Amino acid sequence: MEQVKHRPWRRWVLLGLLIVGYILGGRFVPVQPEITVAPEKLIEEPLFTLPVIGDFYLVNTMPTLILTVILLMIFAYAVNRSLKKSAQTDLVPRGIGNATEAILEVIYNMTEGAAGKWVRTVFPWFATIMIYVLFANLLKLLPGFESIGVLHHVAPGHEGHAKELLAGNWYLFTAEEGEYILAPFFRGISVDLNFTFALALIAVVAVQVVGFRAQGIGYLSKFFNTRRMFNVPFFGAMDFLVGLLELISEISKILSFAFRLFGNMFAGIVLVAIVAGLLGKFSILPAMVMMFELFVGIIQAFVFGMLTMVFMAQATQGHGEEHAEH
Repeated sequence: MEQVKHRPWRRWVLLGLLIVGYILGGRFVPVQPEITVAPEKLIEEPLFTLPVIGDFYLVNTMPTLILTVILLMIFAYAVNRSLKKSAQTDLVPRGIGNATEAILEVIYNMTEGAAGKWVRTVFPWFATIMIYVLFANLLKLLPGFESIGVLHHVAPGHEGHAKELLAGNWYLFTAEEGEYILAPFFRGISVDLNFTFALALIAVVAVQVVGFRAQGIGYLSKFFNTRRMFNVPFFGAMDFLVGLLELISEISKILSFAFRLFGNMFAGIVLVAIVAGLLGKFSILPAMVMMFELFVGIIQAFVFGMLTMVFMAQATQGHGEEHAEH
């Protein structure tokens, strides 16, 4: 039997992309972007002014937030259409409906193992937060994010870049020093501390709501435990102090959630910018860093949703149930 020789065409495609990237890297020299923690203003003038908060500016995370919601709506519509189509034919899900159903089934089984009878309450939070954060993390990996935007004059004391005309009203940065900086049209919302803090606050408040639904007013005994205060004063005082530590720990979850997601995703931006700026013409290594960012974005979305689910499952159990399980 004659063996069929497989032509290694993939390596030639990779080599071709390396050559093209080297040529383009020599023509369009990568410029180190300005890395800022706060989102950049697209317009210098405020959109409106609120009495207590102050000026409200159009920052480059707002268009990304709107785009994320639109893409989620399109994704939900496509999944719903796929499942309806399969229900009208042979009841076998295909395509995007099949993939989404498989992922949600895995998430549901994980939630059922941790939350038990409260799975229907906890599962929507877990799935919604994980999918939303996943979209937010992966969207910033698209070409054009944080690299196409409007030019602003550099502030005094900061370094800027010179520009050269590309076509029409479009310019490219050059390696020479100048008076301009770039404010991208789109910036990943997962690298905006406002977004991560708001999402963390929603998750922690939802945990408390689930706890009150499961245990009623007795849920407060987790934080203010006075059951043995008068019967066994010493151990009652210890229980009360432990409850106060639980309260502090519950509040600190907001900061933990917010800075964990923000820190990991912001570090990815810094890493990609530094590698791309240092290597210049060699484009394969920045691409490998982007693949690493893809992996980190998926992991961080799963971790954020998983922690929310675990904390909700713990909130449904009273102290007596926890001791009985132990």
